[in-house]
Amino acid sequence: MDRPRRTRPVLAALTAILLAVPGITALSSAARAADADLARNGGFESGLDGWSCTAGTAVGSPVHSGSSALQATPAGSDNAQCAQTVTVQPNSQYTLSGYVRGSYVYLGASGTGTGDVSTWTQSAPDWQKLTTTFTTGASTTKVTIYTHGWYGTGAYYADDVSLIGPGASAGQPPAAPGGLRAGAVTSSSVALSWSAVTGATGYAVYRDGAKVLTASGTSATVTGLAPSTAYSFQVTAVNDAGESARSAAVTATTTAGSTGSPDLPTHALVGYLHASFANGSGYTRLADVPDSWDVVDLAFGEPTSATSGDIRFNRCPVSECPNVESDADFKAAIKAKQAAGKKVLISIGGANGQVQLTTTAARDAFVSSVSNIIDTYGLDGLDIDFEGHSLSLNADDTDFKNPKTPVIVNLISALKTLKARYGSKFVLTMAPETFFVQMGYQFYGTGKFGGQDPRCGAYLPVLYALRDDLTLLHVQDYNSGPIMGLDNQYHSMGGADFHIAMTDMLLTGFPVAGDANNVFPPLRPDQVAIGMPASTNAGNGYVAPAEVTKTLDCLTKKTGCGSYPTHGTWPALRGLMTWSVNWDRYSNWEFQRTFDGYFG
Repeated sequence: MDRPRRTRPVLAALTAILLAVPGITALSSAARAADADLARNGGFESGLDGWSCTAGTAVGSPVHSGSSALQATPAGSDNAQCAQTVTVQPNSQYTLSGYVRGSYVYLGASGTGTGDVSTWTQSAPDWQKLTTTFTTGASTTKVTIYTHGWYGTGAYYADDVSLIGPGASAGQPPAAPGGLRAGAVTSSSVALSWSAVTGATGYAVYRDGAKVLTASGTSATVTGLAPSTAYSFQVTAVNDAGESARSAAVTATTTAGSTGSPDLPTHALVGYLHASFANGSGYTRLADVPDSWDVVDLAFGEPTSATSGDIRFNRCPVSECPNVESDADFKAAIKAKQAAGKKVLISIGGANGQVQLTTTAARDAFVSSVSNIIDTYGLDGLDIDFEGHSLSLNADDTDFKNPKTPVIVNLISALKTLKARYGSKFVLTMAPETFFVQMGYQFYGTGKFGGQDPRCGAYLPVLYALRDDLTLLHVQDYNSGPIMGLDNQYHSMGGADFHIAMTDMLLTGFPVAGDANNVFPPLRPDQVAIGMPASTNAGNGYVAPAEVTKTLDCLTKKTGCGSYPTHGTWPALRGLMTWSVNWDRYSNWEFQRTFDGYFG
């Protein structure tokens, strides 16, 4: 009978000892009940909602549980990090865990206030659980949890990410805004306003279901829209607790605006004519170019030196091109093309013509020398085909809407001067490589941390500044490496899928370097032509006529699109560009016949 009386003091003593040992805490049932999983959408069942990813997408297989998981692919200097910021309590312990697959996969937390933590696996051929813990600092209210891979190691997967610990008393997300209405509408913008929401610290604006900008007040203007197009808009309210439901939608239709395409047919065929050199395709006289070609780009005007800005157009010599026409016949052929409604342009640059307008003197020389070529031959305008190292961004040049780099700023100024000099009939086209445009979806310049190729996305500030003056953009969908599309998947040359994905990016717009608050706006469909090589001899990335037709069907009719989910239908797509007229003639005009067969 003495044993029960002796047990009570022993238990009491043990409890006292445990409580006295540093680091050991007795949690009450109430404290344990306060613990919760604070990670939002940790199973990726709602896609990437709640996560900010540089190169990630939700996939249906493989998954650890549920129906979705994260797939992210490191590339270049990007380790494909996906992260989210979570509200926490100070001086509190948290456990971060998740399941991963792949090589060199990391899971961690930063901003804890007591030291960042991470854990990783060198190799996980099947799902492996990673776990780490941390205690927040005395003033820590937010931490960032993340997962990422390692450079050049291929895709990794993550699923069921959780952060267990006491939730912060952040209150409730605000109510959905009311009173959304459209104000001033132009051919490329819609002004919106809405009623203030109590407790909101900001607002997010959605266009056709996609977030396009954030605002601190109760109004915003959505820009970069296509003319004569109906758009649906919604707005949400945000605070530290989260985002409200979306408001009721309001629809607005942009005005017609200017076509920006002087006297071009509804659908145009554009081709480069080897005018200053010969190669295996042979020399083609301008007068012998068939009437199917609506825009003929004379290749090429080149600088006297890379940084002089002094552009010269030297026609192919008789020693290289025995059948070359005389200057008089060449000028007569230009006038004949123009009389038939065609446009003849001088194309500046090319693979061998590096043009770097590093100074204002070079800028002025460019304007003067290009004007002289246009006036001498009576041309309709100018094509910019800057390749190689002509355009690159300085390390501190991070905003495509406000460029700082001299070669960019001076080129924009020069082109605006030429446009103003020749007026509304002046034709301005550009033919950048995918590296300089669509690659900007992932990378822009040297990047936030340096180390990236400074040429990534370098055409974007030029296109943005000249979007109202630009007649045609025909990106070279050839001689390209794999490029990530808006589906966050890499697309490679050789089929319709590549052309569909690359063109969809131009017509939809995209966040630059993954920043949802810094979106390159879409171009009008009448400003876009698809650049393709005319034959296997012309360049890497040739596609057969059936694939050309499939591309056009998808983009203009939304039929036969395959696996890529386009973001619209664009029957006003301007047409096709090819390198080159000469190579198409060499291939019995296959590209021309495909265009004529489709558009009539």
